Amino acid sequence: MRLAILGGGGFRVPLVHRALLAESARSDAVVSEVVLFDTDEQRMRGIRAVLERQRDAYRTSHGEPPLTVRAEDTLAAALQGADTVFSAIRVGAMPGRVTDERVALSAGVIGQETVGAGGISYGLRTLPVAHRVARAIAEHAPNAWVVNFTNPAGLVTEAMSSVLGDRVIGICDSPVGLTRRAARALDLDPAGVRADYAGLNHLGWLRGLWSGGRDRLPDLLADSDALTSFEEGRLFGAEWLRTLGVLPNEYLHYYYMAREAAAAAADSAREGPTRGEELAEQQRGFYREAAARPGEAFELWDRARLEREQGYMADNRRASGAGERAEADLEGGGYEEVALAVMRALTRDEPTRLIVDVRNRGALPGLDDDAVVEVPCLVDAGGAQPLSAAPLSGHQLALVLAVKSVERDVMEAVRTGSRTPALRAFAAHPLVDSVTTARTLLQGYLEAFPDLGDVLPRP
Repeated sequence: MRLAILGGGGFRVPLVHRALLAESARSDAVVSEVVLFDTDEQRMRGIRAVLERQRDAYRTSHGEPPLTVRAEDTLAAALQGADTVFSAIRVGAMPGRVTDERVALSAGVIGQETVGAGGISYGLRTLPVAHRVARAIAEHAPNAWVVNFTNPAGLVTEAMSSVLGDRVIGICDSPVGLTRRAARALDLDPAGVRADYAGLNHLGWLRGLWSGGRDRLPDLLADSDALTSFEEGRLFGAEWLRTLGVLPNEYLHYYYMAREAAAAAADSAREGPTRGEELAEQQRGFYREAAARPGEAFELWDRARLEREQGYMADNRRASGAGERAEADLEGGGYEEVALAVMRALTRDEPTRLIVDVRNRGALPGLDDDAVVEVPCLVDAGGAQPLSAAPLSGHQLALVLAVKSVERDVMEAVRTGSRTPALRAFAAHPLVDSVTTARTLLQGYLEAFPDLGDVLPRP
C-alpha cells in the first residue's frame, strides 16, 4: 500500500516512519511505500535525514526493510496512486503559530493554537488550503482514505468532509493518552479496557472505563492517590474531577481554569518565550543542524523531540502545580499509534474500536449528522462508523454546542469571504469575553496575516 504524507517535512513524521518500520517485516504490513510532500525544502531535507538514520538502524538489526520512502515536488505527483493520504500540514508554519499566540495574548485572552482565539485564526488560515488539498485528493486519489491530523483537527476534518464525505477521518492522540493513563492508574492493561469518550476534538470527556464487564472509572474517582498519579488528575485536582464525575481531556483545562491558564501564559510571555516561540526556536535549531550534520540527524531530532514533550502544556501544569510530565508520556506512542491503527483497520478490514473524529450521523444526541465529533468508532474497510453514545450532560452539551457554533462560523467566513461570521466566531467563543475584544482580535489577525485579507475580502 502507498501512503502519501502531506506535510512530509513535519517534525512528527519520524514517529510514523518508526512505527511503519517496526511492522514492515510482517507479511501483512500495512504500508510498502511512503511518499512525502512538503512545500519547505529545508524541512524535507532534515526529516529525510532522520528517516535515513532510522532506516540504517533497522538495517543493522533486521536487514533491508521492505519499506521505501521517496519525495515528490508537487501535490498531484505525491497523491498519484496513493491508497491512504496522511494530512499533517501547518499553514503559516511555526511563525504563524507564534503570531496566533501573541495577538491573542496582547488582547488579554488565551493564546493557544487550537483553543479560543488562536484556534480561530489558525482555522481561518488553514481551511482554504484544506479545501484545496481535499479537491486535489478527490481528483488524483479519489479512492484513497484520508487520515487528518492537521489542526484544528475537528474543524479541518469537517471542512474536508464537505468535499470527501466519510473518506476523511480525523485523529488525535489526546483521547488514547487519557485512556492509557487512567487505565495504568488502576493497574489495568490499557489494551484491555474500553473507553466511553465523547465530545469534540480537544473538548471531550472520558465518561467510563470498562474492564472485566464493569465500569472502573468510579473506582478511580474514589481513590485520590490513584487519581492524582497521572497528568489529568494533577491538572484538574481530585476534588473537581469527583465533582464532574468524569475525566476531562487535558485541553479542557483552558476552559475550567481559564483565568489561571491565561495568567500563566501571560506571565510566560512577559518573562520569556511563548510555547510557540519555544518550539519555533527548537525546530529552527534542529533543521539547521540536521542540514549541516545529516549523519547526526536522528540524535538531533530525538533530543528536540524530548524537549518538546517535556514542555507540553507547561504553562497549564505550572498554573495547577501539576509538576513535570511522567516518563511514560515522553516516549511517544500516541500520534503514530492512532494513525497506524486506523490504517490497519481500513486496509486489512479488521474491525477495530478507535476514538476518532468523524461526522456524527446520529451517534451523539444533540448534534446534527454532519457535525464532526470525537467518539468511539468501529473502523474497518468501510470506513469509521460512529457508535451510538449516551447523551452529554447539560454543561458538556452547552460547551460543545458553543464551540461547534464557532467552528461553523469559521467555515461560513471562509466559504463566503465575509468578516461578519469571523467576528461572530471570535465574539461567541467561550474564552473571548467581549465583542470589543473580538473586534480587536479580528483586526489584529488581519494586520498580522496580510493573506487573511484575501480569505476575508468582504465586510
